[in-house]
Amino acid sequence: MLNNRFYNRRRFIQTAALFSSSLMTSLASARRTIAQDESVKAVVIGSGFGGAVAALRLGQAGIDTLVIERGRRWPITSAQNTFATYRKPDSRAAWLSPKTVIFDEIPIDVYTGILERKDENGISVYCGAGVGGGSLVYNGITYQPPRELFYKVFPRAIDYDELDRVYYPRVHSIIKPVPIPQDILATNYYSSTRIFLQQAAVAGLPNRLLDMAVDWDVVRQEINGTKVPSAIIGEVWYGMNSGAKKSLDRNYLTQAEQTGYVDILPLHIVTEISEVPGYGYRVACTQINESGEIIATKTITCRYLFLAAGSMGTSRLLVKAKATGTLPRLNDYIGLDWGTNGETVAIRSGFPQLTNTGQGGPATSVIQYFDNPLGSISIELLPIWNAPDGTLVSVGIGLPSVKGRFNYDSTTGLVKLNWPDGKNSGDPKLLKAAEFAYRLIDRKNATSISQPQTNITLGSSPRRKNRVTGQVSDIFPAFHPLGGAVLGKACDLYGRVIGYRGLYVVDGALMPGSTGCTNPSFTIAAIAERCMERILAEDIV
Repeated sequence: MLNNRFYNRRRFIQTAALFSSSLMTSLASARRTIAQDESVKAVVIGSGFGGAVAALRLGQAGIDTLVIERGRRWPITSAQNTFATYRKPDSRAAWLSPKTVIFDEIPIDVYTGILERKDENGISVYCGAGVGGGSLVYNGITYQPPRELFYKVFPRAIDYDELDRVYYPRVHSIIKPVPIPQDILATNYYSSTRIFLQQAAVAGLPNRLLDMAVDWDVVRQEINGTKVPSAIIGEVWYGMNSGAKKSLDRNYLTQAEQTGYVDILPLHIVTEISEVPGYGYRVACTQINESGEIIATKTITCRYLFLAAGSMGTSRLLVKAKATGTLPRLNDYIGLDWGTNGETVAIRSGFPQLTNTGQGGPATSVIQYFDNPLGSISIELLPIWNAPDGTLVSVGIGLPSVKGRFNYDSTTGLVKLNWPDGKNSGDPKLLKAAEFAYRLIDRKNATSISQPQTNITLGSSPRRKNRVTGQVSDIFPAFHPLGGAVLGKACDLYGRVIGYRGLYVVDGALMPGSTGCTNPSFTIAAIAERCMERILAEDIV
């Protein structure tokens, strides 16, 4: 049985091995021999919102648990230089890529960086990489959908009142998100937020500040010059060097490790999952160094397997397992109902005020146009560091009407996400809802000296030029991938994979392509808390 001492010792050996190629080779060889006998009661694949929840609750229940994470750890250093920055990107910015994957593409060394872009069939998808998963690269928005929008995407059999009373508050108590304080909002760094909220009020639309997983005391230190500028200059997706972001490695995962029953194994990529008849599951994985080179292969057996590798990772593992016969009883809903969370990006210009567009992060405010006659939508201000002054960039989150699916290609052995083709390869309903909302805002805020204009980018619409960066892209990126192993279809309403005992999905793959006009992290975590409570009570022995 695995234990803390074994994994603490192994982490030390793995670190030391990186300093010598000859030592690394011999250790890798030794580990391949040991690997066949490794066993633990529970394995969690992935350390994002679902995986972090599962790890903590398993640890608190006294279950020996191993969390397998493909990325590295990203501890905040005293020098405040943990992450790459937009202004000086380097190898830390991208996952095993020879170039950066957002904004201008700049050549970099190949490294296990923090952000990956997966170029699929008809769409590109962004995913976080590292201990903490998507929380390392998200904006920190902690946004609960209202009941009426929740039930537009989730089954009625899920009790919203219970989520509202028990599970959303449970997540809130660990992450501790709060809105931006008024003294910080009043600074020049956040002038764009104030303008955004003012324009919403003029348009007669409900608006408010969002709960944010941000340490605002650290932001105050950024403002007074005792912490390196991060949030106040719009640095978000590569991480915040000041330590202002409350990522999962600093709450859920820390508490999980402190139970003494949970170990996290970074820089391990799961390649296959299979059933061990009469016992549980076998997980095959490769250990890599920080340049992406394979230094060992391993198999780990477990009684209980929790899939939390994000929508993209979890769906790929399950689709491959069904197609290759390692989990042949998976049903036909595996790989279906994938969605973009209904997102659009808008570049608004023509304002007479100085907007300080590249400052004042993360995305701290929202316009809630839920009674939009063409479709409910939330609109969130998004600071972009290289946007020209006099513009506002925002993200709209609506209710998607188009879904993608994962397919296994037996000739290549790869699983690819396929987004619908055709003249309208995006989501025309979303586009119409967003256009209606922005027309209203622009019209109500027009004056004799100011005529606001909005350009919207949607789905995988072809050949749209980004007016902020000037780049032209054939496909639009998705930042919040959801679905592929959906509640009530591929899984039961508590994340149990249909057809298998002891196999669970607890991440964004459970979400039916949307979380109801909101950022998905809060709902993913709340649903995971709900699943884990039932699983621990009824399944784990």
